[in-house]
Amino acid sequence: MYRYFIATGLIILINTTSRAQTNTTKSDNQPYIEVNGTAEKEVVPDEIFISITLREKYVDKTKITIDIQEESLINAIKNIGIDLSNLYLSDANADYVKVYWQKKDVLTRKDYILKVSNATAVGNVFIELDKIKITDAYVSKVNHSKIDSLKKDVKIKAIQSAKDKADYLLQAIGEKTGKPIIVKENDVPMMFNDASSVKKLNSVTIISERDKLEDKLDTDIQFNKIRVTSNIYVKFLIQ
Repeated sequence: MYRYFIATGLIILINTTSRAQTNTTKSDNQPYIEVNGTAEKEVVPDEIFISITLREKYVDKTKITIDIQEESLINAIKNIGIDLSNLYLSDANADYVKVYWQKKDVLTRKDYILKVSNATAVGNVFIELDKIKITDAYVSKVNHSKIDSLKKDVKIKAIQSAKDKADYLLQAIGEKTGKPIIVKENDVPMMFNDASSVKKLNSVTIISERDKLEDKLDTDIQFNKIRVTSNIYVKFLIQ
């Protein structure tokens, strides 16, 4: 009895182990194909952010306060038809920031972000800023209002590209694509080309040669496009 149960247990153990090995081998031996699908889309940014800093200053010994400059800025924005809701403090909790100057007086500054929709509007903003002597401004960021939707579309096209690639490769050898068993997205950084084709519009100092800038606005000015790219790895079984 004792030997019988040991022997039987040994046989069961061997059979169980053998079955597990057989299943693993069968899974590993299933034919498959590995492919990478890629897709790309370029769009012109429709959200362009201009950083503007107002600083108290002296002109001919007269102090020009933040409030005076802020009023001029608001009027300038109105003059070029930009909704004031697109102008906001760069920090939601920001207020005046004290800056000591020459240890004789306390000057203040305020940082703003102005959002516009195209490069021509950027040029118009810089012209107005030059008129009111605000010289600390630059294009800080570009984006697209539908960027999340664009990224989703590109990812779908990338995985479709992977399937198409597997189909035509297998068709060439008389086989068919089976179900996917691994799908993995390879991270591809999105390219934000935030430099303007008009280089001077992206400098930290507003140009004083206003006539030259106005001449450029008569041409077809565009910011470089945002490039959205996706790369998807897929492992398909072969039918």
